[in-house]
Amino acid sequence: MSSDGHGDESAHACAHTLPTSQSEPVRANSPYYFLTTGRLGFRCWNARDEGLAIDLWCDPLATALIGGPWTREAALDRLAREIEQQDRNGVQYWPIFLLANGRHVGCAGLRPYESRQSILEMGVHLLPEFWRQGLAREACAAIIVHAFDTLGAVTIFAGHHPQNAASGRLLVNLGFSRQGEQLYAPTGLMHPSYLLRREQAASR
Repeated sequence: MSSDGHGDESAHACAHTLPTSQSEPVRANSPYYFLTTGRLGFRCWNARDEGLAIDLWCDPLATALIGGPWTREAALDRLAREIEQQDRNGVQYWPIFLLANGRHVGCAGLRPYESRQSILEMGVHLLPEFWRQGLAREACAAIIVHAFDTLGAVTIFAGHHPQNAASGRLLVNLGFSRQGEQLYAPTGLMHPSYLLRREQAASR
């Protein structure tokens, strides 16, 4: 997962986006969060988020296990693709923020898996300063509920870099079952892969 695992609130879940500079924090009671947890708020990427995208996806540690470090151009291309993904499929790897102070933590979310809308792929990319605080687990737990209860997913897929054992433990802890390995093109490596089915999540 990268933490990278490798869609109403639907396409309209993020109809409201910030009208001002993204350097301004979004407060905990902001109407722009479509999903919240105890510590995190989720909203959608928009064209004003170039600075956030560059800070996240050009960070060599944040992207070390997903094919990084990325160039500024690659980060902006990723931002454009995330925005397009939301418009087309109602999902993306949404930017997430601390509710307490509006600080950008990274991104976490979903995308269609192999063009099948009933199967969504989950991934998380956190800035290094927010590692080892339980935020990846908190974000993923909320995403799983959102995927099954709001988006109608049947199955969630996730994968992780073979050196990222922590992501594997997280996925198992969340109820995912190991399925084998799949080639992940950005790294050129076989990544362990996992599935979580709706009935498995419901029984937990």
